[in-house]
Amino acid sequence: MNRQRAESEASLGPDDDVMPYSDDETDDELAVSTDDEVEPPPPGVPQPPPEVRPSEINWKVKANDRPYHHLPEFQKKEFLCIKKSRYSGNAIKTYKYNVLTFIPLNLYEQLKRAANLYFLALLILQLIPDISTLPWYTTLIPLVVVLGVTAIKDLVDDLARHRMDKEINNRKCEVLLDGRFQESKWMNIQVGDVVRLKKNNFIPADMLLLSSSNPNSLCYVETAELDGETNLKFKMGLRVTDERLQRERQLAEFNALIECEEPNNRLDKFTGTMLWQRERYPLDLDNMLLRGCKIRNTEECHGLVIFAGADTKIMRNGGKTRFKRTKIDELMNYMVYTIFVLLVLVAAGLAIGHTFWYEEIGSQAWYLYDGKDHGASHRGFLSFWGYIIVLNTMVPISLYVSVEVIRLGQSKFINWDLQMYFPEKDTPSKARTTTLNEQLGQIEYIFSDKTGTLTQNVMQFKKCTIAGRNYGDPTTAEGVPLDRGRPVDWSWNQLADRKFQFMDHSLVASVRSKKDKDATEFFKLLSLCHTVMVEQKDGDLVYQAASPDEGALVTAARNFGFVFLCRTQDTITIREMDQEATYEMLALLDFNSDRKRMSIILKFPNGRIRLYCKGADTVIYERLSPNSRHKDTTQNSLDSFANETLRTLCLCYKDISTNEYDAWSRKHKEAQVTMVDRDAALDRVYEEIENNLMLIGATAIEDKLQDGVPETIAKLAKADIKIWVLTGDKKETAENIGFSCSLLTDDMHIHYGEDINEKLSVRQANRRNDPSTYSRGRKKPVELFFPEPGKNALIITGGWLNEILYEKKKKRRRLRLRRLGKRPAPSSPQDGQPMNDWEKEMRQIDFVDMACECEAVICCRVTPKQKANVVSLVKKYKKAVTLSIGDGANDVNMIKTADIGVGISGQEGMQAVMSSDYSFAQFRYLQRLLLVHGRWSYIRMCKFLRFFFFKNFAFTLVHFWYAFFSGYSSQVAYEDWFITLYNLFYSSLPVLLVGLLDQDVNDKLSLKFPKLYLPGQQGTMFNYRNFFISLFHGIFTSLIIFFIPYGAFLQTMGQDGEAPSDYQSFAVVTASSLVFTVNLQISLDTSYWTFVNCFAVLGSIALYFGIMFDLHSAGIHVIFPAAFTFTGAASNALRQPYLWLTIILTVGISLLPVICIQFLHKTIWPSEGDRVQRNRKKYEMELEAEEKRKKRPAFQRGQRSRRSAYAFSHSRGYADLIASGQSIRRRPPVRAGPQESIREIPQREAENI
Repeated sequence: MNRQRAESEASLGPDDDVMPYSDDETDDELAVSTDDEVEPPPPGVPQPPPEVRPSEINWKVKANDRPYHHLPEFQKKEFLCIKKSRYSGNAIKTYKYNVLTFIPLNLYEQLKRAANLYFLALLILQLIPDISTLPWYTTLIPLVVVLGVTAIKDLVDDLARHRMDKEINNRKCEVLLDGRFQESKWMNIQVGDVVRLKKNNFIPADMLLLSSSNPNSLCYVETAELDGETNLKFKMGLRVTDERLQRERQLAEFNALIECEEPNNRLDKFTGTMLWQRERYPLDLDNMLLRGCKIRNTEECHGLVIFAGADTKIMRNGGKTRFKRTKIDELMNYMVYTIFVLLVLVAAGLAIGHTFWYEEIGSQAWYLYDGKDHGASHRGFLSFWGYIIVLNTMVPISLYVSVEVIRLGQSKFINWDLQMYFPEKDTPSKARTTTLNEQLGQIEYIFSDKTGTLTQNVMQFKKCTIAGRNYGDPTTAEGVPLDRGRPVDWSWNQLADRKFQFMDHSLVASVRSKKDKDATEFFKLLSLCHTVMVEQKDGDLVYQAASPDEGALVTAARNFGFVFLCRTQDTITIREMDQEATYEMLALLDFNSDRKRMSIILKFPNGRIRLYCKGADTVIYERLSPNSRHKDTTQNSLDSFANETLRTLCLCYKDISTNEYDAWSRKHKEAQVTMVDRDAALDRVYEEIENNLMLIGATAIEDKLQDGVPETIAKLAKADIKIWVLTGDKKETAENIGFSCSLLTDDMHIHYGEDINEKLSVRQANRRNDPSTYSRGRKKPVELFFPEPGKNALIITGGWLNEILYEKKKKRRRLRLRRLGKRPAPSSPQDGQPMNDWEKEMRQIDFVDMACECEAVICCRVTPKQKANVVSLVKKYKKAVTLSIGDGANDVNMIKTADIGVGISGQEGMQAVMSSDYSFAQFRYLQRLLLVHGRWSYIRMCKFLRFFFFKNFAFTLVHFWYAFFSGYSSQVAYEDWFITLYNLFYSSLPVLLVGLLDQDVNDKLSLKFPKLYLPGQQGTMFNYRNFFISLFHGIFTSLIIFFIPYGAFLQTMGQDGEAPSDYQSFAVVTASSLVFTVNLQISLDTSYWTFVNCFAVLGSIALYFGIMFDLHSAGIHVIFPAAFTFTGAASNALRQPYLWLTIILTVGISLLPVICIQFLHKTIWPSEGDRVQRNRKKYEMELEAEEKRKKRPAFQRGQRSRRSAYAFSHSRGYADLIASGQSIRRRPPVRAGPQESIREIPQREAENI
């Protein structure tokens, strides 16, 4: 594998560990990085004066002063001269209709559909007597049914949105009004209000933290709804507000003016100042409580509302809600337009025919005179509109409502699927939209989040190496290896976490014996070198770790007898086996993404000073002492752990003399107070002390995958679905998970950002050097980026993504243009910038082409907007159907951008779920959603549409053939009521049930044979070819249905000596033949028979005869003589055996060719589905046998080395907080006896935005 990074290029490129915020970067931020890029003007050219930028700090909030925010200076024009306050109220609105707007707005939306508008125009035409050939009710009744069913569905959906909005807006909290706290609804909160929140309350708006019940106004919040993370964050009030704003009276007198940035979607940034009592105080994100978070471990806190409602960061991050339509929807609309064009052409042809007929025959026949002196052309014009009305059923009015009913049913099947129900969290799958089901059967690309989506984000201490010896595999206490071991019994340790499992009894024996000093030092380091916070809660000790990795390490140390008990600002207390020891903490050197390590300097009770350090092997090995032992054996162990995709971490120590520490401490204090580039100064000081380290060993932590992830990815890959992972996590971590979930394999050639950029630059240079080959508008030559054989994979960071797609450079050019006050000259072909928009677009196309050549793509350290941009690129340039799946708020943009959005529920907040189209609890359910429900939905919808178009063509085109024998006079071939009820009752139910229930193979075989999914991706089951097949099938059937009865009626004598060759009898025979033919045709196309299908086919035929005999009865004619004119026609015609034989002959000749074609097709050219169907019984027996002997596959070790750079969260730890002493509680009393209460809350790390 090509895993080596080009250091020379990497140094010139972006930092892989920094998450770029190109999507929301302000010009002020870019100005710092781009000042050096601004070229000085040539000599002699006067330099323009520096432009004074308007301040971005123009959002003003005054505490406890509601009228202030309604002053004229804060008004904005809403509509014409109507003005409104620029400050949003706190009520949110996601619904579309209210009582007054529902009917007009819903009608307007429905009439935007071409078919509905067409039928409304048709209804108006039918009211014109001169051209009306059908009664108005033949169009009105179906139109009202269609509009009514759709309106009811929209109303139900909108009522659900109303309920959700009402629930959120009516939540209660305490607001300071008239000098005292009063209970108020969220919707009534305004900017500038002071709000009191209690523990476990949701935060109603973006607020400035003023004070809390904790020391130093510390407040813990859970941000699961905001960024997907469940580990607690801490927020801190200003010292001045903490000291002066604790009581209600003090808060009521608070009148500070806050000046800050305008509302934006930056979750990681806030800038502002507070002016109070003639003093200015700086504000940043650590002082802010954001809407959507939840107060934790804080009894009470007070906040000042800065942004409310739509201005809050969580609402700004929602992204634009996109109206999603399926490919079949779009195709269906184009086909309706095609049918309309065909209708106009047919009507025009028949109108021309009528013109010639009237000139030649009609005008000469005295018995055809209608009393109107219209010319032939005028009559032809009226005939055109008459045929538009007669043939209107070619455009199927009930198509859209039938599609909605089918989609609703398929959505319910997804909701009711017990195999997608997760009992542990009581979470069923849910189709949150009813319009996209068949698109699930056409997915080509899946874009997945990593943390919490592929992984459980639950870290487990699995293995370790100490002084060159590996531990973790099943062994006895004597060190004898076992094939299958049993977990260690922790009953000897009263403080152990009973959930912690470890299989190596020899390590426990070694630690308990106290003979192995290295093992003792190893676990002592784990219990001391961390930034875990410990709190007392109901007499229990609760750990709060900045990342689940740290929590897992400290928990492991606790189980091996080294229990972290408490810490103060400058001490750490642990229990070492049975003895308690307190260490003085001299310095804490925290982790960051550049250092990839953390250290702690401790003073032991005996006065010795020691530095403990843990970090990535790449940085630790550079700093080891030449005298350090076990380097090679530890390196081999690291390689072994890495092959198992475990997250590795090296542990080491260093003894420091008092003089050495004193000298270093002075430099450290100087670096802490420097005002210029403080972080860099601290890093330099840290480097001085973190050297000549002595290696102890290494840990190996497993970030557990969710159950079934590798199998799901493998199965989806067999269905030719490509999976891209888009994550904000570190590159090494993402790569590790890629291997463990089988997305990446050892035989893949992995390309990183530098390689990708180089290949794309070469392609760009070739394009510039040979513009004729790549000229605009010409189809670019097919040239692979990876012509060599073998599998390829891309791993690219957000920084490189910006570099490759020119995202950053675009903003820098804009900034440069603004600063210079003129347009810069075009870029030279030599620089790395695009010369124009076309070149930038070609670069994007190149990147997408390269990525799509690969088996796997992992984008790491990407922002939420970059995730959405990657999805957009594939949608735009590949015209592919995409699906995004994620679990956090940072995935919302990606979920909304993709054709299908899936939210993982039950783990990290609900914002991703609320924005998704489908939701469930585990990634493994995705295979069932796509390969079973998606495939079935696609097949059903395609079969439904093909048959629907066929039955309408067969029904309508009988009028066309009849026109040749009726002087093209717009005369209908059927009874009016048959035309009205045909699509509503006589032919709708069987095809509707096929669209709801049909399945070619069952769910188990659908999963066993993923290749069955391919027709959906290729769109082979419904396209223009299928449409024209349905059209010609309809033409053939209509031809048979008209001409066979016509021939039979030509010279006929009934049993009673009367000729039944009248128009009404002919209409009855053709209608009866049509009903039999379409219902038996759908029977031939049904793959999955149930009692309901059988009942629908027979019931439709029975219903036809029942209604027809009623409508042709004398009784109803007496009541409505004008509307029911076919008195006795049915009974008279259908008592003739000759006509029954005619119906049988017509139906038989219509169906026989179809039966023959289907037989030949399945015998000579069978599809994959046909083959599976043919051997269904055999495959089902194989599946049963497989289930009986199914065993968990043994783990196979790989051959190559891969490891995580650092098994820590990529955010900073709690070191600053610990050093400040502002979070420290009183040390909890040590309880005697068994302390089952000491536990660790499992924290779920997610991507920090």
